[in-house]
Amino acid sequence: MINTTTRPIFWLACAVLVALTTLSVKGIAEERWVEGQHYQILTPTVATGRAQDVVVTEFFWYGCGHCYTFEPMLTAWGKQLPEGAVVQPSPAVWNDGMKIHAKAYYIAEVLGVKETVHPIIFDAMHVKRERLSSRLALRDLFEDSGVDPVQFDKAFDSFGVDSQVRQADARAKSAKISGTPSLMVAGKYLIETRSAGSQTNMLEIAQYLVEKELAAE
Repeated sequence: MINTTTRPIFWLACAVLVALTTLSVKGIAEERWVEGQHYQILTPTVATGRAQDVVVTEFFWYGCGHCYTFEPMLTAWGKQLPEGAVVQPSPAVWNDGMKIHAKAYYIAEVLGVKETVHPIIFDAMHVKRERLSSRLALRDLFEDSGVDPVQFDKAFDSFGVDSQVRQADARAKSAKISGTPSLMVAGKYLIETRSAGSQTNMLEIAQYLVEKELAAE
C-alpha cells in the first residue's frame, strides 16, 4: 500500500519514468533507423490528398508475390495505428497489365466492395494462378463476388476511375519507387524493402516515422 503522504511523489516518479522510457525508445529508433540508409527523404514532398492525416501510402501490385505476403502484415499493422494516421493503398502502374489491375482496385473502391474484393483479387492471382489480364476476367471475378456486371462496366468506363489510376501513376513516379511493395509516410519519406532489410523492418520504420510526424503536429 502507498502511504497517502508519499502518493504525489510516487506519481511524479512514475511520470518521470514513463517520460524517460519514451525518450529512450525514441532514441533507440533514431539510432537504429538512419535517414539515407534505411529510408529516403522525398524532395519535393508528394501530395497524399489527406492533409489532416499522416498517410502511410502503400505502393503495390496485385501480381507481386511480395505484396501478397506483405498485405496481411500491413492490414494488421494498420489497425493498430494511432489516431490521425491511416494506410492508403496506391496501385503501381508501369504497363498496361498493371493498369487494368489498378482499375480493378479503384472499381472495388468506387463500388464499395474494396474490403471484400481486394483480398479476393490477391488470392485469385497467387492461389488460383489467374492472370486477370482482361476486362472480362475481372468482370467475372467481381460478379462472383456479388457485383452487378452492369455496375462493373459503368465503373470500368468511368472518368473517375481513370482519373484515380492516373493519379496513382503520378504519385508513384513522384515518389520514385523502384519496386513493390514500398511505403511512403506523410509524402515525405520512402521506405523500400531492400533498404529496410525486410518487410517487418519496413513496418517498424514506418511506425517510427508516423510517430515522428504526429509528435511534430
